[in-house]
Amino acid sequence: MEECCSTKPKNDHKHDHESHDHDHSHDMKDQSVIQMFLPALFSFILLLIGISLDHFVKPDWFTGWIRIVWYLVAYIPVGLPVLKEAYESITHGDVFSEFFLMGIATVGAFAIGEYPEGVAVMLFYSVGEVFQGIAVTKAKTNIKSLLDQRPDEVTVIQDGKPQTVKAEKVTVGEIIQLKSGEKLGLDGELLSETASFNTSALTGESKPDTKTKGDIVLAGMINLNTVSRVKVTAAYKDSKLSKILELVQNATTQKAPTELFIRKFARIYTPIVVFLAIGITLLPYLFVKDYQFSDWLYRALIFLVISCPCALVISIPLGYFGGIGAGSRNGILFKGSNFLDLLANIQNVVMDKTGTLTEGVFKVQEVSFKNDANKDEILKLVNALESKSSHPVATAIHEYVGEVDHSLQLDNVEEIAGHGLKASINGKELLVGNLKLMDKFNISYAINGENIVYTLIAVAYDKKFTGYLTIADSVKPDAQLAVNKLKTLNVKTTMLSGDKASVVKHVADQLGIANAYGDLLPEDKVNKVKEIKSKRETVAFVGDGVNDAPVVALSDVGIAMGGLGSDATIETADVVIQDDKPGKIPMAINIGKQTKKIVWQNIILAFAVKAVVLILGAGGLATMWEAVFADVGVALLAILNAVRIQRMTFT
Repeated sequence: MEECCSTKPKNDHKHDHESHDHDHSHDMKDQSVIQMFLPALFSFILLLIGISLDHFVKPDWFTGWIRIVWYLVAYIPVGLPVLKEAYESITHGDVFSEFFLMGIATVGAFAIGEYPEGVAVMLFYSVGEVFQGIAVTKAKTNIKSLLDQRPDEVTVIQDGKPQTVKAEKVTVGEIIQLKSGEKLGLDGELLSETASFNTSALTGESKPDTKTKGDIVLAGMINLNTVSRVKVTAAYKDSKLSKILELVQNATTQKAPTELFIRKFARIYTPIVVFLAIGITLLPYLFVKDYQFSDWLYRALIFLVISCPCALVISIPLGYFGGIGAGSRNGILFKGSNFLDLLANIQNVVMDKTGTLTEGVFKVQEVSFKNDANKDEILKLVNALESKSSHPVATAIHEYVGEVDHSLQLDNVEEIAGHGLKASINGKELLVGNLKLMDKFNISYAINGENIVYTLIAVAYDKKFTGYLTIADSVKPDAQLAVNKLKTLNVKTTMLSGDKASVVKHVADQLGIANAYGDLLPEDKVNKVKEIKSKRETVAFVGDGVNDAPVVALSDVGIAMGGLGSDATIETADVVIQDDKPGKIPMAINIGKQTKKIVWQNIILAFAVKAVVLILGAGGLATMWEAVFADVGVALLAILNAVRIQRMTFT
């Protein structure tokens, strides 16, 4: 797989990766499947005809130089590209590459007259390369099609007229006109009063998202109704989508420990194998009677083909790439394969409350008025008064009650800091706020605020306590499912929050989280995570990635909710969950576990088969055909196993 390297540090828990001097690309997106297989198909047909002429037809003319040329023509289409790669590897200082091994093994087979075996080894190796190329290209295409949702052209208003221009040439501050059904090409601020967008390409959320004037809208969103106007706030290359796309495409630069080990292993293992093959060829001369150079050279060539580490160096990175692709398909962005490994072994998930397990938006939870009060009438008055405030509580009440009745005449509206709102209507005093506001105006009430979990909004009208509303952040629909799934994965959950302890306890009780702590400052959260890590247990922290930066840095894996909302989140988190759904937390862990499982299956398969056939080959009991299976056959099986994860369904 072609890899790009970066040494940019993030957190202290990142793993460095090595740069490779030479690596060949398996990205074949510019070729059709037929074009990719054409050289192998040509060689395969010539090989089959040659074997038929050798063993069945046996014509007199198929001997000598004609036979050699026949197999040489069959060898060139599949062998020449590999020999070229071997030469390029050597010029880059990487002598003992898989190409070098395959090259000397097949050229050696020709040298001792084993022409069909030489062609077969290179043919099946080339077929394996094509399959790997298809798998890598498919994974990259899937990721790109899922994330790169931006149109190439946009309509910009210039001198009052719409003009179609390339999206990458649009500058910050320009106005885009977006027709119904069109995708937004750049991030911006909505100038129209209201617009409804389909955000499924970005978040996976199918229901329309209604935006109002001044709201931020992102590249990739689809305008659903009327023509809208958007003021561009970020250049094409700086959009959230561009950053996320770059993040995923470069995710393979952060290597998993298993992947790094195999790379290092192959670099030490390959030269050892070459020298062992030389030993197998020459040393028997000193100990064996009737020594025949060609016999021992054939054994050495078999040994070389079997020992080629391509099954490992191909399938393992491909397995991790598949895991990253599977995550992207489900709206989970991994910044590197090392985080797949870390998540597979995670023992604790520590979560922030607001915005992670709860919506982060206040909603009315309860309305309790006296029996003799006209509930609807009082709520209309409260809604009219709260419309004079920009406090989140006012927004929650407005959403609950509905449109403001502007026929109501409010006089002497006053906002009393830390208490609430006061106004006069029809000559009567209206108070909406906390219990301290009631105390300030000597309004008697018969409730105990300490026994009420949520934020309490008391209402008094005409000098009498009328009742109260409670406002709270609601739990996300799939939060309960997320906690339950984490338990089935034997992962312990902890909730940390700066919110008041009674609210935190209430949410924790709802979700069945035993360890929950409220009234915490950022340093308190750090201490709680240190406490868990002191038990030598791994920790993933889930939060916004900005306010909780110290905890993210301390944790083994930092997971950000709502990555589309914050550049800082994308930069600091190790894993970004695009659609804010806590249910994606256990899904990410499960993807990590399945990826690691497949990688180790491939390692065990490759080593087991190679060990058996290596022993047989050194003892003269295996032919070049067994060698082909031990190398190319195992590589193909490993590739097919690695791409399985891209087809798995995760819930």
